[in-house]
Amino acid sequence: MSQDHRPNRVVLLGTKGGPAIRPGTGMPTATLVQMDGMAVLVDAGLGAARGVCDAGVPLEALDAIVITHLHSDHYLELGPLLHTAWTAGLKRPIKVIGPEGLADYWRHFLASMQFDVELRLRDEGRPHLAALADIHVLAEGAQTLGPLTLHTLRNEHPPIDDSYALRFEGADHRIVLSGDTAPMEAMIPFAKDADLLVHEAMLSAGIDALCTRVGNGDERLRHHLERSHAPADQVGTIATQAGVKQLALNHLVPVDDPDFTEAHWIAETRRTWDGPLHVGRDGLEILLPASDS
Repeated sequence: MSQDHRPNRVVLLGTKGGPAIRPGTGMPTATLVQMDGMAVLVDAGLGAARGVCDAGVPLEALDAIVITHLHSDHYLELGPLLHTAWTAGLKRPIKVIGPEGLADYWRHFLASMQFDVELRLRDEGRPHLAALADIHVLAEGAQTLGPLTLHTLRNEHPPIDDSYALRFEGADHRIVLSGDTAPMEAMIPFAKDADLLVHEAMLSAGIDALCTRVGNGDERLRHHLERSHAPADQVGTIATQAGVKQLALNHLVPVDDPDFTEAHWIAETRRTWDGPLHVGRDGLEILLPASDS
């Protein structure tokens, strides 16, 4: 459904790295991209449905959903979001693009909700929910999303191989979302001259406290964080070398430690980036510049 009356923008719906939430924390990853009349949800962590609605977009008005990889904080709420859109009036398929395995998730979600879904089919005359997710496999390359072109780049997020960065190109704008990734040279040409780079970021100084606070992991958690995520100063270097116009930090790790504030994120990133900077917070709207034409 067209959202032509809306400005071109990116809304960071959920900005917390990792799946756990605690009192006072933000929500896991979800991002709304609105360009050239399209409304695309990227990732659907816990709270994504509420975030889309709080951004002023009805769930049934989403044109597409892209899942960057199969960590729970990126797709846990995909099934509930589609089910909720269905109860809100969705009656046309939404294109859902994600890695191999996403179709299995959808099939098992439907099985888990069989009683409710079948009841609503009989009792309320709803359309069949299963057909409303038009699932496609996400892979490297380019594809068309309405007036947009979506480019994908396999990023570095071990131990997951099928994990991707995204570049949305429209008539006048280019937006790059890094996905979850360690710093990588290939991100520089991928994000070259983008109007906005939304890049995951980590404060290395906060990792010790984070691992202690989690409490039910071992040294493998630290190892995962250090090899699979991007320190904020290295994110700044990527943005500088790519010549992007704006940088937004997202998927913040850690995000719920009172010893680390927005000032720490800014100071670390400013070591290598002096352009416009947004430190992610849930609901943050970033407007894209109007066309010169």
